[in-house]
Amino acid sequence: MTELNWLSAAELAKGYGSKRFSPVEATKACLAQIEAYDGKINAMCGIHAEEALQSAKASEARWHKGAELSLLDGVPAVVKDLILVKGWPTRRGSRTVDPNQQWVHDGPSVARLREAGCVLLGQTTTPEFGWKGVTDSPLTGITRNPWDLSKTPGGSSGGSSAAAAAGYAPLTLGTDGGGSIRIPAGFAGIFGHKPSYGRVPAWPLSPFGTVAHVGPMTRTVEDAALMMNAISKPDVRDWTSLPYDSRDFVKGLTGGVKGLRIAFSPRLGHAEVDPEIASLIAAAVKQLAELGAIVEETDPGFEDPAECFRVLWWSGVRALLGPLPKEKRALLDDGLADVLEQSMSITLEQHLDAVKARGLLGTHMRQFMENYNLMITPTLPIPAFGAGLLAPETVGPRKWVNWTPFSYPFNLTQQPACSVPCGFTKSGLPAGLHIIGRMHDDWTVLRAAHAYQQSTSWHERHPQLTL
Repeated sequence: MTELNWLSAAELAKGYGSKRFSPVEATKACLAQIEAYDGKINAMCGIHAEEALQSAKASEARWHKGAELSLLDGVPAVVKDLILVKGWPTRRGSRTVDPNQQWVHDGPSVARLREAGCVLLGQTTTPEFGWKGVTDSPLTGITRNPWDLSKTPGGSSGGSSAAAAAGYAPLTLGTDGGGSIRIPAGFAGIFGHKPSYGRVPAWPLSPFGTVAHVGPMTRTVEDAALMMNAISKPDVRDWTSLPYDSRDFVKGLTGGVKGLRIAFSPRLGHAEVDPEIASLIAAAVKQLAELGAIVEETDPGFEDPAECFRVLWWSGVRALLGPLPKEKRALLDDGLADVLEQSMSITLEQHLDAVKARGLLGTHMRQFMENYNLMITPTLPIPAFGAGLLAPETVGPRKWVNWTPFSYPFNLTQQPACSVPCGFTKSGLPAGLHIIGRMHDDWTVLRAAHAYQQSTSWHERHPQLTL
């Protein structure tokens, strides 16, 4: 039964239904995996074993009566420590957040998972307020990549990616304001989906504004689709959310890619890509073509919007942390404190120029995507680098956005995008294939990712963890 922690949510549901094993057994297996390995990986910042086992027992009783709440009933899940969970302190990776207060709300995605019967095991680590693309903080320390403990699992949802990759739970929740689902999915060899903005309701809304998305991080595309069926349900607290669409994400997976028009942009016209990564991406694109997709190598024709993103993101930092008193500012991550200092010099004119530039990019990409169902790039231009670093050593500390050139443009445009595992480097580090869809068309993104995943076995590999 110790292997139950590696089963997908879909496999667990089948086992529960046939009574081959129970939610309690699966929950115990996941908790045992966390206990065995998290001392080295450090993906969890809160574990609530007793509460999880009580939830699992209630689920087990429902399955025995044939009254399960959904196919996610009894499936273990973990939640990034930026999303509210009732009764649990949400520290956001920060020493500035007082845990000794009332925690009386579930965020929308957590509420929907709870309604579906998921067993919530605990919270995963995040850099402070999710501010960077790696996962470490003064509060929780360094989170490490299960494939190589000397490397980062990415961020800011690095705790969730490491937890999924290490077999802690089949379902994890992440957030993505500049790549924070897709970066760690790529580095840790799992699947991560950034939904169209508003597809998954959020509350409270991110201080970083309408670049921030909530989405699933799993080992299989099918499990992410199961999560999307739950977490995309409406929540009136999010006034920016899209009208609810009741189409079944799982049923939409089976269409394949035959006839889909795909724009393949290996560099977005400006990024430098590691040769090993470029080779793995090219092989994955070839595979999609063999599955029947119509692939055209072309660039979308926009310049790197890093400065636009930086101004908008830094402005969010200023709004969030500018009011902090001096004694609390002293508790911040040094890098975040530096960003806060930089943000103070942003003018209203610069901010409005960035808003205008974002709008132009969004219009450009909507027009470009009229000719294509999907666009493909690498998720990341490099494999995972050293844990505890803000960026690769070749990138200056104030240019940390620049090593993620494929992710943040599509936060600015709000398009759905995912990362699906597409191979490993010679040193055994994962690579991710980045699939971007037309605005609001999450179904085609997931459908293509599923078709690719079903034709490969990369997602079936597990890291060789040692005690």
